[in-house]
Amino acid sequence: MTYFWIATALGGLDQMVKQNIEEQEAGELPRDLPCAKGWIRLHKSHNSGFPFGVLKDKPQLVRNIPLMMTSALAGALGALCGRRDGAVGILERLGLSLALGGAVSNTWDRMVRGYVVDYFSIQWKGLKKVIFNLGDLFIFLGAAAFLLSQGLKSLKERRP
Repeated sequence: MTYFWIATALGGLDQMVKQNIEEQEAGELPRDLPCAKGWIRLHKSHNSGFPFGVLKDKPQLVRNIPLMMTSALAGALGALCGRRDGAVGILERLGLSLALGGAVSNTWDRMVRGYVVDYFSIQWKGLKKVIFNLGDLFIFLGAAAFLLSQGLKSLKERRP
């Protein structure tokens, strides 16, 4: 159950930040995040499609695919939660819980708001043009942790 609590907390955190961004008055954004020394810029962006607005003209598809993927993540995490398989298993479940937290937050946006609220960009090279949210970051970090766990599991199985 711990991993589902992690996912819930991360999704809730992203939703709180999104709500704060949504409450910002017109003209307040974009602006630099004060504590980030110019590295992070805050925005208010509504994305009704997939990343970069892909398929925004297919709203039913854009709602249903994330709902199915989020359900699959929850099912996978549930299937792995009862296992006791050491550090690699912990990394695997942590990766899934991170990804699930981000997926739940973004799926909630799609179902309730009809768009995903994106709100920060990293002010470095090509990333300046891409606006993210914490949910996106959680999905990315969760996928990386899960892939690392699978690589470690594969190496462990190859040892004599």
